[in-house]
Amino acid sequence: MTRVALIDYGSGNLHSCARALAAAAGDVTVTADPDTIRRAERIVLPGVGHFADCAGALRAIPGMVDALEEAVLQGGRPFLGICVGMQLMADIGLEDGETRGLGWIHGLVEGLTPSPGLPVPHVGWNALRLPRPHPVMAGLGDQPHAYFTHSYVFRPEDEGEAAAWCDYGGPFAAAVARGNLIGTQFHPEKSQRVGLTLLANFLQWRP
Repeated sequence: MTRVALIDYGSGNLHSCARALAAAAGDVTVTADPDTIRRAERIVLPGVGHFADCAGALRAIPGMVDALEEAVLQGGRPFLGICVGMQLMADIGLEDGETRGLGWIHGLVEGLTPSPGLPVPHVGWNALRLPRPHPVMAGLGDQPHAYFTHSYVFRPEDEGEAAAWCDYGGPFAAAVARGNLIGTQFHPEKSQRVGLTLLANFLQWRP
């Protein structure tokens, strides 16, 4: 069993993520303890809601950002960010002004601006386009669909760091990846077979 630290910082999708990871054969510890993060083999940062609120909640846990940087950036542990957890890897979030992100993958988080007639937030199932092979995105099928619920999107500075694209009145990064980092704008824990396959891949990933 793989020891996975699922970070508890008040995110709304925490328990559904824990259940999905457990179903994908992960040994999951839900934790807000920086020392547990430092010892974890793999780290998952969930996230639902407002970028600034999530960034503030993460930084409000003493030592948490330092522990994440030690484990992920210095230690090379596999890291998965989900929804706002993915967005927090960006440099800046533009929801209600500018909020500093972790700066792990360069880019901005900005409002979704689809074609007229398409509602915001973007809620529901949509197709993924995979521009290049990635071990965590393997085996998802010929036309994988995943479940989204969001009003903001991560615009990576280097579009080559998009591991999946989605179209909602225009393209946006549905996943980003670099080195031992990967993040999904969609919710694997709500994406049935596609999501469980992705989580199982993450639990076996050796970047």
